[in-house]
Amino acid sequence: IGLFGTVVGIIIAFRGLSTSSASSIQAVAPGIAEALIATAAGIAAAVPAAIFYNHFLNRIKALTAIIDRLSLELINLVERHYVKAIR
Repeated sequence: IGLFGTVVGIIIAFRGLSTSSASSIQAVAPGIAEALIATAAGIAAAVPAAIFYNHFLNRIKALTAIIDRLSLELINLVERHYVKAIR
Protein backbone atom coordinates (compact mmCIF):
# COMPACT_ATOMS: atom_id res chain seq x y z
CA ILE A 1 0.00 0.00 0.00
CA GLY A 2 2.67 2.48 1.05
CA LEU A 3 5.15 1.86 -1.73
CA PHE A 4 2.48 1.78 -4.43
CA GLY A 5 0.95 5.01 -3.14
CA THR A 6 4.36 6.63 -3.03
CA VAL A 7 5.02 5.75 -6.66
CA VAL A 8 1.58 7.02 -7.69
CA GLY A 9 2.14 10.25 -5.74
CA ILE A 10 5.50 10.86 -7.40
CA ILE A 11 3.93 10.19 -10.82
CA ILE A 12 1.24 12.75 -10.02
CA ALA A 13 3.93 15.23 -8.93
CA PHE A 14 5.86 14.85 -12.18
CA ARG A 15 2.66 15.01 -14.19
CA GLY A 16 1.89 18.30 -12.42
CA LEU A 17 5.32 19.57 -13.40
CA SER A 18 4.88 18.58 -17.02
CA THR A 19 1.44 20.16 -17.40
CA SER A 20 2.23 23.47 -15.71
CA SER A 21 3.92 26.22 -17.64
CA ALA A 22 6.15 27.26 -14.75
CA SER A 23 7.96 24.95 -12.37
CA SER A 24 6.58 25.82 -8.97
CA ILE A 25 5.86 24.17 -5.67
CA GLN A 26 2.12 24.42 -6.37
CA ALA A 27 2.57 22.03 -9.30
CA VAL A 28 4.34 19.30 -7.34
CA ALA A 29 3.03 19.76 -3.79
CA PRO A 30 -0.19 17.71 -4.18
CA GLY A 31 1.67 14.73 -5.63
CA ILE A 32 4.41 14.87 -3.01
CA ALA A 33 1.83 15.18 -0.24
CA GLU A 34 0.01 12.12 -1.58
CA ALA A 35 3.29 10.21 -1.73
CA LEU A 36 4.16 11.11 1.86
CA ILE A 37 0.69 10.15 3.12
CA ALA A 38 0.91 6.79 1.36
CA THR A 39 4.38 6.19 2.80
CA ALA A 40 3.16 7.02 6.31
CA ALA A 41 0.18 4.67 5.88
CA GLY A 42 2.49 1.90 4.73
CA ILE A 43 4.77 2.39 7.73
CA ALA A 44 1.75 2.53 10.05
CA ALA A 45 0.63 -0.84 8.72
CA ALA A 46 4.08 -2.45 8.61
CA VAL A 47 5.27 -1.65 12.13
CA PRO A 48 2.40 -3.36 14.02
CA ALA A 49 2.58 -6.28 11.59
CA ALA A 50 6.29 -6.73 12.32
CA ILE A 51 5.68 -6.51 16.08
CA PHE A 52 2.92 -9.14 15.98
CA TYR A 53 4.99 -11.36 13.67
CA ASN A 54 7.95 -11.31 16.08
CA HIS A 55 5.67 -11.90 19.07
CA PHE A 56 4.04 -14.96 17.53
CA LEU A 57 7.35 -16.24 16.16
CA ASN A 58 8.82 -16.15 19.68
CA ARG A 59 5.77 -17.98 21.05
CA ILE A 60 6.11 -20.65 18.37
CA LYS A 61 9.81 -21.05 19.19
CA ALA A 62 8.99 -21.45 22.89
CA LEU A 63 6.30 -24.03 22.17
CA THR A 64 8.64 -25.91 19.85
CA ALA A 65 11.27 -26.06 22.60
CA ILE A 66 8.69 -27.44 25.04
CA ILE A 67 7.54 -30.06 22.53
CA ASP A 68 11.17 -31.06 21.85
CA ARG A 69 11.86 -31.45 25.55
CA LEU A 70 8.68 -33.48 26.12
CA SER A 71 9.38 -35.72 23.15
CA LEU A 72 12.88 -36.48 24.47
CA GLU A 73 11.43 -37.27 27.89
CA LEU A 74 8.89 -39.61 26.30
CA ILE A 75 11.57 -41.38 24.27
CA ASN A 76 13.71 -41.84 27.39
CA LEU A 77 10.72 -43.15 29.35
CA VAL A 78 9.80 -45.64 26.62
CA GLU A 79 13.42 -46.80 26.32
CA ARG A 80 13.72 -47.36 30.08
CA HIS A 81 10.50 -49.39 30.25
CA TYR A 82 11.32 -51.30 27.07
CA VAL A 83 14.77 -52.24 28.35
CA LYS A 84 13.26 -53.38 31.68
CA ALA A 85 10.66 -55.48 29.86
CA ILE A 86 13.30 -57.24 27.77
CA ARG A 87 15.48 -58.15 30.78
